[in-house]
Amino acid sequence: MLAVTSNDHPSVPGGPVAVLANPTAGRGRHRGLLPDLLDRLATADRPVRLLRAGSAAEAEAACRAAVAEGAGALVAVGGDGTVHRAMQAVAGTSVPFGPVPAGTGNDFAVETGFPADPRAAVDVIATALREGRSRPVDLARMTGVDGTVRWYGAVLAAGFDAIVNERANRMRWPRGPRRYDLAILVELARLRPRRYALTLDGERVEVDAVLVAVGNGASYGGGMRICPDADPTDGLLDVVVGGRFDRRTLIRVKPRIYAGTHVAHPLVQTYRARTVTLAATGITTYADGERSLTLPLTITAVPQAVRLLR
Repeated sequence: MLAVTSNDHPSVPGGPVAVLANPTAGRGRHRGLLPDLLDRLATADRPVRLLRAGSAAEAEAACRAAVAEGAGALVAVGGDGTVHRAMQAVAGTSVPFGPVPAGTGNDFAVETGFPADPRAAVDVIATALREGRSRPVDLARMTGVDGTVRWYGAVLAAGFDAIVNERANRMRWPRGPRRYDLAILVELARLRPRRYALTLDGERVEVDAVLVAVGNGASYGGGMRICPDADPTDGLLDVVVGGRFDRRTLIRVKPRIYAGTHVAHPLVQTYRARTVTLAATGITTYADGERSLTLPLTITAVPQAVRLLR
């Protein structure tokens, strides 16, 4: 998969506004809002086209097709996962993007200045469309060893949280949030620091760590400020490494992530770089909460990689 540039898929002035909506986002609590959201978008006096998709892969493919066919803008209604899928189609292009926070975790939309209420967010997007206004923000571009390229807007997790997600996704029982809770208990029992090799703008650092996160934005998981100083407009990535935590220390430090005060713990190190190469054995990363590439990989901050409708 190759990265695209703004010359590959230029925005078509007056082209339709393509909308990707995930009816199951946020456990379906915003399902009934979609007709109202579409009506509000229509006040921008642009054609509105609702994309059809039955799976995450189909959703991403539908977004890519819409952009390739000349969409004037792309709007994603859902949580970070929905936004992440849509983002793959607009990253590096001139097609403006509107994330509508309607999921369990809405970190990218909220961190980049959109109202937390879906109706208010759509009104902001519709106004920006009417006025022909968009604002650029950075994205993080991941490149795997096989050349695969993916983008993310918030945070890439490559430590304990990623390991828990991977276990939860493999489990068939129990269903719902309890599966994730059980996965946490299992992985806490197995907790051990792993050896990571980081190359930060050419400087190599080796660490034994339990938590590793690379942030374009500050938060993940619905407001956990794992990279509290990350700024998606500074052209840099923030790297947070939690070192040789034992179970008791990790349990004690974890709640501090919501406020971002965990970075003051003596076992936590922070770095900032434009390009980060991250290597470890047996780790599948999660970006914007979505299963992503397996380590090793290289992450690059790409300034002004997406234009937001706000």
